[in-house]
Amino acid sequence: MQYTIKLFAGLAEKIGESQIIVEVPSTTDTSSEEGKNPVTVQHIKDILSTLYPDAEISIRHSFAAVNQEYATVDTIIKESDELALIPPVSGAPLLAEEIIAKVTDNNHGATIAFIGTTREMTGEMQTVYLEYEAYIPMALSQLQKIGKHIADTWSGARCAISHRIGNVGIAETSVIIAVSSAHRDDAYAASRFAIERLKETVPIWKKEIWADGSEWKGAQTGPWNPTEPKS
Repeated sequence: MQYTIKLFAGLAEKIGESQIIVEVPSTTDTSSEEGKNPVTVQHIKDILSTLYPDAEISIRHSFAAVNQEYATVDTIIKESDELALIPPVSGAPLLAEEIIAKVTDNNHGATIAFIGTTREMTGEMQTVYLEYEAYIPMALSQLQKIGKHIADTWSGARCAISHRIGNVGIAETSVIIAVSSAHRDDAYAASRFAIERLKETVPIWKKEIWADGSEWKGAQTGPWNPTEPKS
């Protein structure tokens, strides 16, 4: 059985083709309706990972679309289906003005924004770009907890946090934290708390891509206990 797979963006670049044909061996299974094991998106991903080991990570994280509709890894596909693998996108650039607008308050006399960008040189290491990955539902929940803690601790201070995922190039913004409060001391303290707590408890991971290699960085590479964050 032959399956045609369309590839896009970075995944197509890694494999070197925008469309490939994969041969899937036919096997019998009397328990299945058609007498054969059904072929799923996961089967195709596994075959591609074996054929293109250098692209295995990109294949694993890519979304699947069957007949132009997003599909799960358990979705059964037929030879006549149109199958595409779509790598995650980075999302639109973050704009400080939009994040600041979320915390603007007529009764607050201080509004500040922390903007985290991709640094090119770290000592003698030259970064090409950063790659961020997140457990999105949990990350959003943890970010909301940070905002609530700030409002409770600094007399109604307001906080908005936006963080990109995917690839972020040199000098591009990866995170913006905006805080407003009645007084500037509270705004500075709350902003520092927000970025430190984000690094401690929010499941967002950073991979540094260098010209000659890469490495995951951050709290997840060492001993840490997010259930007991610093206050």
